[in-house]
Amino acid sequence: MLLIFAAAWIGLTLAEKRAERNGISKENINNIIFNGLITFVIGGRISFILQNIPAFIKNPFGVVSINPDMFDPLGAVTAAIIVVLVYGQRRRLLFWYTLDALTPFFAILTIGIGLSHLAAGTAFGKETKLVWGINLWNATRHPTQIYETLASFLTFGLLWFKRHDTRSGILFLTFAALTAGSQLFIQAFRGDNTLILNGLRQEQVIAFAALAFIFILFEYRLKEKP
Repeated sequence: MLLIFAAAWIGLTLAEKRAERNGISKENINNIIFNGLITFVIGGRISFILQNIPAFIKNPFGVVSINPDMFDPLGAVTAAIIVVLVYGQRRRLLFWYTLDALTPFFAILTIGIGLSHLAAGTAFGKETKLVWGINLWNATRHPTQIYETLASFLTFGLLWFKRHDTRSGILFLTFAALTAGSQLFIQAFRGDNTLILNGLRQEQVIAFAALAFIFILFEYRLKEKP
C-alpha cells in the first residue's frame, strides 16, 4: 500500500506539470486525483459491504476492519469514475484534455501497483522451469509481477518522450492501449486467473475487449483536426 501511495504522489507531481501544458489548473488536477482516490477507497468498501450484507449484520464491526480483502475493485473504480466525471462537469473541464493531463499519474500508478504485487506476492505467475523464475508459494513461478512492472516502466518511458500530439486524447489512449496490450500478454503467464467458457482467461477477455474499444476511440480521435 505504501508503494502505491508513493507512486500516486510522484504521479501527481508529474500530472501537475502536464496539466499546465493542457491549460488545466493544478488545483483542478489535485482535486480530481484526491477526490478520485478517496472515493475509490470508500466506494470499494461500500460495494463489498452491499454484496455481503448478511455477514456484516452478524458482525457490524467488520465495516471498519482494515482487512484489504474486504474490498470490491470494480465497485471502487465505478464510484471513482462517477465522482471524477461529476467534478469535471461542474468545473467545465474538457474531457480529453483532462485525461491527457492525468496520464502521467495513471502511468506511474501502474508502476506502483506492479511493485506492490511483487512485495505482497500477489498476482503471481504459473509454475515454470525457466531460469528467471522466482520461488513463491512453494513453487518456482513466472515473475509476472516483474513483467508487469517492466511493462509499466516501458509504457511510461514511451509516453514521457513521445512527441506531443495536438489532438486531445491521443496521449491517454496510447497509454490505455499499451497497458491493455501488455496485460493481454502478461495474463497468459498468471497462475491465479479466473477461467470461463471452457478455459478462456477472464482477465485476457477483458483486456482484449478493452483494447478493441480503445482502437475504436483512437479512430474517432484521429479524425479530429490538430
